[in-house]
Amino acid sequence: MTWQENLLTSTEQVRDLINHTKRIAVLGIKTEAQSDQPSVYVPLYMQRAGFEIIPVPVYYPDASVILGAKVYRSLSEIPGDIDMVDVFRRPPDVDGHVEDILAKKPKSVWFQSGIRNDTAAEIFAKAGIKVVQDR
Repeated sequence: MTWQENLLTSTEQVRDLINHTKRIAVLGIKTEAQSDQPSVYVPLYMQRAGFEIIPVPVYYPDASVILGAKVYRSLSEIPGDIDMVDVFRRPPDVDGHVEDILAKKPKSVWFQSGIRNDTAAEIFAKAGIKVVQDR
C-alpha cells in the first residue's frame, strides 16, 4: 500500500471512514457564542448524529466546556484514542498543529471545506493516517 492511498477522495472512501468513526476531536472549534460559524454548527450536527465530540479550541482561553464537553488545549492532552481530528484552521495555520496531531496518532484527519494543506496531508498519509481535504 502506498501512502497516497491514505488520501481519501471518493464518496465511497469517505462514507467508509465515517462509518468507522466514533470519537472526533475538533481542532479550532469556537464557542456557542459563534453558533453561526461552521466550526460550531458542524460539530453540533455531528454530536447530534451520535459522534463523541471533543473540543480543542485554539482561542477562547476561558472556555472550559463547549457543546457540553470538556475542552482540551492540545490533542495530546486528550485521554484515550481519537478516531478523527476535524480541522477548522486556515491552511497555513495547520502547520503549527502537525506535531500535536502526529503525537495523538488519530486514525484520520479531516480538513473542512475550503481547507487544503497538501504538505500536512502528505505527512499524515505517510504516517498511516487517512486524510480528507476540502470537504
